[in-house]
Amino acid sequence: MKIKIPATSANIGPGFDSVGVALSKYLTIEVLAPREEWLVEHNLEFVPSDKHNLLIKTALKVKSDLPPHHIKMTSDIPLARGLGSSSSVIVAGIELANQLGNLQLTADEKLRLATQIEGHPDNVAPAIYGNLVISSYVNKQVAAVVTDFPPASFIAFIPNYPLRTSESRGVLPNQLSYKKAVAASSVANVAIAALLTGDLIKAGKAIESDSFHEPFRQKLVREFYPIKQTAKEIGAYATYLSGAGPTVMVLAPKEKEAALIGAIQALDLDGQVHVLQVDTKGIQVQEN
Repeated sequence: MKIKIPATSANIGPGFDSVGVALSKYLTIEVLAPREEWLVEHNLEFVPSDKHNLLIKTALKVKSDLPPHHIKMTSDIPLARGLGSSSSVIVAGIELANQLGNLQLTADEKLRLATQIEGHPDNVAPAIYGNLVISSYVNKQVAAVVTDFPPASFIAFIPNYPLRTSESRGVLPNQLSYKKAVAASSVANVAIAALLTGDLIKAGKAIESDSFHEPFRQKLVREFYPIKQTAKEIGAYATYLSGAGPTVMVLAPKEKEAALIGAIQALDLDGQVHVLQVDTKGIQVQEN
């Protein structure tokens, strides 16, 4: 059996801890033979290969008496880059428990479990459902709306250095004034409404007008401003920090894709440019 989970890009400007989209990088879990003890085969540094691996810890939180197996884990989602690498493992762990324990969980039940473990739904929700997901987690109640993302290119600049979420959260203010919070909320409302109606020009302006997190985090990612300026000159809809960063995401018309790739590469920054597509499937399970 194989379990395949997409990468995710969260926040998308003002959708802080609430909005995410599934994208075409993947974590794949292959369930091999039963064993006396869990074994997670992978090629990641400093990541456990036994029951202390996040995948197995998550699965055992869902069902503590799962039979141990040999698991092969492969991923092209880079760690600590703002593309939901840990969320994909959490979602995979829940699906592993669902399959091995024959739990027959619904997608909504998976989201509730994943949000409880992760603490917010913005990455785990699109990893489960695919597509664009707008969600909330208030008083331990999670709600989500799944919808298509308007046709666009996602051009990701992935730096060669990590940025831990804890470090990125450390630069955020403890509170906003009521007036600033209302203004920030109104921008988020417009961003979502524009995405839902397919108006990427209006959505792009709202995405770049975030005041919840980007003004504080952008200084941690030195590549952000040159990429944003270049993208604006070529005609991108928006440039935003993916998740907690450091990946810089450019949202653009398809016809601008080639020009943007060339222009970003010409900046000679320390990282790679990847063109990603929206994943519309979310969790995929393939029986051997």
